[in-house]
Amino acid sequence: MKKLISIVTPCFNEEENVRDVYQQVKEVFADLKGYAYEHIFIDNASTDGTVQILKDIAQKDLNVKIIVNSRNFGVARSPYYALLQSGGDATIVVMADLQDPPFLIKDLIKKWEEGYKIVLAIKENSKESKMMFNIRKLYYSLYNKLSNVQIVSNYSGFGLYDKQVIAILRKFDDPYPDLRSLLGEIGLERTMISYVQPQRKKGKTKNNLYNLYDQAMLGITSDSRIPLRLASFIGFFTAIINILVALGYFIYKLLYWQNFQLGIAPLVIGIFFFGGVQLFFLGIIGEYIGIILTQVKKRPLVIEKERINFD
Repeated sequence: MKKLISIVTPCFNEEENVRDVYQQVKEVFADLKGYAYEHIFIDNASTDGTVQILKDIAQKDLNVKIIVNSRNFGVARSPYYALLQSGGDATIVVMADLQDPPFLIKDLIKKWEEGYKIVLAIKENSKESKMMFNIRKLYYSLYNKLSNVQIVSNYSGFGLYDKQVIAILRKFDDPYPDLRSLLGEIGLERTMISYVQPQRKKGKTKNNLYNLYDQAMLGITSDSRIPLRLASFIGFFTAIINILVALGYFIYKLLYWQNFQLGIAPLVIGIFFFGGVQLFFLGIIGEYIGIILTQVKKRPLVIEKERINFD
């Protein structure tokens, strides 16, 4: 009996790419004779022709399954939800922008057949912006220093997950999950393959600055209390410094009562400095409160508008 491989492709306004990614995945499995596959597209309420193109494809090819979200649920929740809908012996995430090369599916499956439950595709380099690539590397380094759970650098979700991993992910009751940190939490044996990320050829990236910041803060606040403790430590030490500086000024004033002029500059600098520190850590605390609020609401990951070919 053939093993079933589930391919999950999240998309949002990718009308220029969905036919290409469908065709390339189909060609890969045409060469993999020992496997059957299903290709699950989850659309995050696209406003272009993406959904109609997918429906045309699904009408002709029953291997293609579609989930259409009622609205845009973001880049974290929608792909994760699609993972949980997969029914294969293994599930592979391939993004619609074709910067995750579908030909690597063969290499992922080969590693899986060697016994690994998780196979991650790691970007050893990228033909996209060098600045963004280096910023991401800096983030991964910072994350691993702050977090209790270690994540793999230059991994963005492209990889293979055994059905045992998917079963474990279904047990997590997390309405705003970070897949990278959850994989670190699971801790099953994993391996990696490396690739050079190609440049996007069609369409525009949907990962704007806000989305990248949201993903970064989600990862850090999900797995680390160090920023909160850092606020306490810095507050404690700045309070001591303030007391010492005040004591120094007081002694200096007693010694040079008639000649010492304080001036307003130190006061202004001190107020702005400590005001900035307070606002920064209020923002950090706000991020944690936001995560708590999201958790206690217990809302579903996504709400489906439509699903096709799941019967």
